[in-house]
This record gives sequence, C-alpha cells and structure tokens, in this order.
Amino acid sequence: LQVDIDHMVPLANAWRSGADEWNDKDRSDFANDLDRPQLFAVSARSNRSKGDQDPSQWKPANREYWCQYAGDWVAVKHHWKLSVTAAEKTALTGMLEDCTWTSAP
Repeated sequence: LQVDIDHMVPLANAWRSGADEWNDKDRSDFANDLDRPQLFAVSARSNRSKGDQDPSQWKPANREYWCQYAGDWVAVKHHWKLSVTAAEKTALTGMLEDCTWTSAP
C-alpha cells in the first residue's frame, strides 16, 4: 500500500478560494499547517481520485468518515478565511446533517 500526505483542502482549491491573494509566507504556512486537520496520510489511490476537488465533486468512499471529513474541511476553510462555493456549502451541509457531535467533559 502506497501512502501519500494529502492536504484536506487541496492547494489548488485554496488558490481558487482566496489564497491567490496571499503572500508566499502565508501560502507556505497553509501548505505545511500542522495545527489544523490539514495534512493527513491517505492511500495514493485515494489522493489521486480526490485531486483538487471540493466536497461537491468528491467525497470519501467510506460514508462513516463523512462527518469527520466535512468538519475538518470547514475547520481549515474557516481558519484560513477561504471562500466556499454554493455547491461546496450544499455538499458539506448534506454530509454534516446526520452527524452527532460529542464534546469532551
């Protein structure tokens, strides 16, 4: 099994969502962000199928992961003040509708 390090919000998607206006340091900080759920290990196959698509175009095959995936996507976009398209918002809303969230004690 080959493993890739994937960006939750792909760099090209971030570019289209506002990163095109950032300076080089901000782009580098985003690409290497270890403080948010931005970088994670995935199968090479999964990374290739996702490409630079947003949740309106690609979702994880495992529906049980949709809540985590959508929540992480929103967290990254929110922190970096990146825009969300109407289609992206609709897809995220649908993915999050049936989620149950628990908070730490």
